[in-house]
Amino acid sequence: MLNCSNPDSPSMLEALKPIFNLNTIRPVVNITTVTNVGISITVFGILGVLKRRTVSDSLVSEVSLLQKWQNEFTKWDPEECGTSRMSVPRTNLWVPDIIINEFMDENTAPKVPYTYLLSDGTVSDSQPVKAITSCRLDIYLFPFDIQNCTLSFNSYTLKSKYDHEDVSRAVLISLRRQAMLYVANLLLPSCFLITVDLFSFILPPNDADRSSFKMTLILGYTVFLLMMNDLLPVTGNAIPLINVFLSMCLAMMVASLLETIIITNFLCGSSNYSRAPRWIRVLFLKILGRLVCLPPKPRDRNNTVIQNPVTKVTEESKTLEQKGPLSEDKTLPELRSLGRVLQAIRLQVEQHLSKSLSTEEWIQIGLIIDRLLFILYIIFITVSFITIIIIWVVSYNGKQN
Repeated sequence: MLNCSNPDSPSMLEALKPIFNLNTIRPVVNITTVTNVGISITVFGILGVLKRRTVSDSLVSEVSLLQKWQNEFTKWDPEECGTSRMSVPRTNLWVPDIIINEFMDENTAPKVPYTYLLSDGTVSDSQPVKAITSCRLDIYLFPFDIQNCTLSFNSYTLKSKYDHEDVSRAVLISLRRQAMLYVANLLLPSCFLITVDLFSFILPPNDADRSSFKMTLILGYTVFLLMMNDLLPVTGNAIPLINVFLSMCLAMMVASLLETIIITNFLCGSSNYSRAPRWIRVLFLKILGRLVCLPPKPRDRNNTVIQNPVTKVTEESKTLEQKGPLSEDKTLPELRSLGRVLQAIRLQVEQHLSKSLSTEEWIQIGLIIDRLLFILYIIFITVSFITIIIIWVVSYNGKQN
């Protein structure tokens, strides 16, 4: 117990001077006495996360570390000394060497040079700490992730004794990311671009405008991903769902471009194909065509060629020529030549119409395949988006619980 000559600060400080010489030893009368150090931490703010090419990143936080313990040499009577609390230089008292195990860098926060003494011997020491600590980030739900970082305390020079089951030597810091920035800068633009790519199927497939439009769209989306790459996490123990989403969007754009190239090549070369087999015509023109709302077009009857019996030279006409008086007519060779010419013209017209019909069938088959792939494209995008959203929601709710 300290004795003060007067109830003022100078007398109090004079009484504490012998105690200041004991700042190198633990403040207990009996060396077997355990010094209980109470630690409380207040988080003022999260300054950021340092990305490291390691298993864990570094969490930068600004905290206040408050330590309290008993100093058996600094008890006094408040009425005798005139105060129940006094601040003294921190270097004049014994201070426990409490450290944070997860520290990755030096504490650069300014030191508070004073500590407080209470009349019952309690020492209260509060220090600001810029904690750069390691934290294993789970970025699977990025940007809707919740991170739990632990700050555990220890002493290098003193042996710690852990007797209280309801007291922990670690502090859990739970962080929730502001997801609106990533939604506005990553998710929404990707959804808009994939929607534009979806509506590009309205363009005619046998035109080069669709393929050039899709190539421009893929190039723009690739540049967009390169520009937004800094917003994506670079470390973690799992692949983020947002990376799967962005890769899926790019893959779907590339797949739609390949589909356009194949269909365009198919339609442009349809004039060189022979007539489609019957099973292909039945499968595509009659079955799939009706399913995708592209039924076969009715044939134009005006294009049907009817053989004129007058223009056909037969053996019967030759017999009649021999029997009739026209056999000696000089115009008969000209009529025969004209009949052969008309027959050749008729054959050419039939071949042309047959080839035109085959081309129309292949073009119709190509349009049906294009429409079918368009429907499958819509179904795949819808199912993929719904699946990713469900995984996000379920995992996020599980993380919160």
